[in-house]
Amino acid sequence: MGTARRGARPGTRTHSRPGSDPDTSPTRPARPCRRPTHPSPHDESGPAAAAAGPEPKIFMSLLAVFSIANALTALAPSYGVLLATRVLAAVGAALYTPTANAVATSLVPPERRGRAIAVVMGGLTAATALGVPLGTWIGRTDWRLTMWLVTALGLAAFAGLALLLRELPQPAGGLSLRERLTPLANPRVLGAALTTFLVFLAFQTTYIYYTVATYPATGGDQDRLTLLLLVSGFASVGGGQLGGRLVDRWGSRPVILASGTAYLALATAFPWTLQSLPTALASSALTPLVGWSIAVALTARLASLDPANAPLLISLNSSALYLGIAAAGGTGSLAISLLGDRWFLLAGAGLAALAVAVATFTTREARLARTPAKPAPVRA
Repeated sequence: MGTARRGARPGTRTHSRPGSDPDTSPTRPARPCRRPTHPSPHDESGPAAAAAGPEPKIFMSLLAVFSIANALTALAPSYGVLLATRVLAAVGAALYTPTANAVATSLVPPERRGRAIAVVMGGLTAATALGVPLGTWIGRTDWRLTMWLVTALGLAAFAGLALLLRELPQPAGGLSLRERLTPLANPRVLGAALTTFLVFLAFQTTYIYYTVATYPATGGDQDRLTLLLLVSGFASVGGGQLGGRLVDRWGSRPVILASGTAYLALATAFPWTLQSLPTALASSALTPLVGWSIAVALTARLASLDPANAPLLISLNSSALYLGIAAAGGTGSLAISLLGDRWFLLAGAGLAALAVAVATFTTREARLARTPAKPAPVRA
């Protein structure tokens, strides 16, 4: 969130040895043209010796906004007030995620960047996936109890940051909106952001209407639906951790394409696998496992394109993520009205196919651009 230096132009290309691509060679990261804005934890100075920057205050401010907004939701006397407080809570959460990802990547060496992102994404997946069934169960008697639980969790996180996150590397000054959008002129950055948008649009087109999609398997039974959501939640957390380790081992491109293809196959089978409880359970376990692996790999890939400006690129990726989630409600509703309660799931599969196609094209283009030209044959 504005932690890149003004001297380092966003979207700047990096230099590397011939054939070393940050998308496929995690053990040989490209050397940035400019010095990273955050000192490495392996430098002699290290983050502990860095001047205390405003990030802890930013984290705590965002969590305070989030917690207060949820408390106001629990106290909301009307639908209009409730809607306004939900928007305020969403602003706090949406600003917190890219800031946390950016700081996490600045505190570890490049070969551990995937696992650092997985830790942050693990919190996001646990909150969205495990929080849904938990909130559904608690809110059976009164939905306001769910909001008070979220408020308490936000305050607990606030207290944890106040105690444990006292010092971080000193960031540079903020960037203008125009400077923040400059990296989108880089086709690889634009392709990565577009892939993130399409992945979450595809996933949320189904997940937002999961009650409708799984009705044949649950029969409207709340306990069965909660079971499916719990399985999906645990698999989401596991998928983020798996994705982080695979990215650190194999690079982001193979993980994006392999997991994307697997998700496409699973999504195409939804109209059949969500018809009975046993197959719905299997689908609820496998789909988020590969889906959240893609999410971690996409974030790691953007960070690798220009390490000096990783915080800025990660913030763009988070914007694409939330745009995909926001647009999915309309996409799913339109698909249901056109295709019905069963076959609307194929709309998500089509979007997943488009995401895989975009990822394949944009990452392949980067590889070809880095392939050294073969020397001309010497004529006798």
